[in-house]
Amino acid sequence: MKDTTILGVDVGATGFKGGLVDVKTGSMLTERFRFDTPQPATPSAMAYTFRSLIDHFDYSGVVGVGFPAIVHRNVAGSASNIDKAWIGTSISETFGRMRDVSIYALNDADAAGIATMNFGTGRSHKEDGTVVMITIGTGLGGAMFLDGELIPNFELGQLYLKGMDIIAEKFISNKVRKDNDMDWKTFGKRLNKYLTHVNFILNPDLIVLGGGGSKYFVDYKKYIKCGCEVKPAEMRNTAGTVGAAVYAYQRHHRKVAAV
Repeated sequence: MKDTTILGVDVGATGFKGGLVDVKTGSMLTERFRFDTPQPATPSAMAYTFRSLIDHFDYSGVVGVGFPAIVHRNVAGSASNIDKAWIGTSISETFGRMRDVSIYALNDADAAGIATMNFGTGRSHKEDGTVVMITIGTGLGGAMFLDGELIPNFELGQLYLKGMDIIAEKFISNKVRKDNDMDWKTFGKRLNKYLTHVNFILNPDLIVLGGGGSKYFVDYKKYIKCGCEVKPAEMRNTAGTVGAAVYAYQRHHRKVAAV
């Protein structure tokens, strides 16, 4: 296996998706394989699922993990859509037990953003500009880049919109759309209200929409008038997997170079 072939894993509230990635081209070398996220999503239960994914690929080596939480030095700092026992728990130690792997974890939206900036919609602003990526899934993930550099753990789904007593991801997300059987006009107007607030606070050059909710961009595009350029992510479902692999490759080589 080439040095540039890395296993990327995209952990979500509903599923674990993983596959082998060529980190130099951003291409998937295998089909992504999926396991359901266990419920409740405790550290021990999710570690078992992670090991099953590793075994499926018969893989050893460097692994990148996009994780649905604030992640600081491989430790989870929040747990909006997973079990609260994850708060303060090391993702790399929990997932890496009894396996010949080196795990590098980051926020799942940050992983998707890294792929977008290197191989997708954000390339046009990689050297100059501010890009915000918002993943529309079970909740709302956020990633921010300044001149191509990641500003980690931008929890944009936790914002409060003016006059509301619930966080943004309880007001609008792909899950909220499905749970409330929203038509595209209602969804688009709600999303536009949120994006207008994000634009007012951060004033980016570009907002990229990813996650499951971005697949239907053409259906609600006409309702998005937030004062900023908004585009759907080109990579869609593979972004989190690819970005996690790229991040792990970069972090591992920095670590090796520092020794």
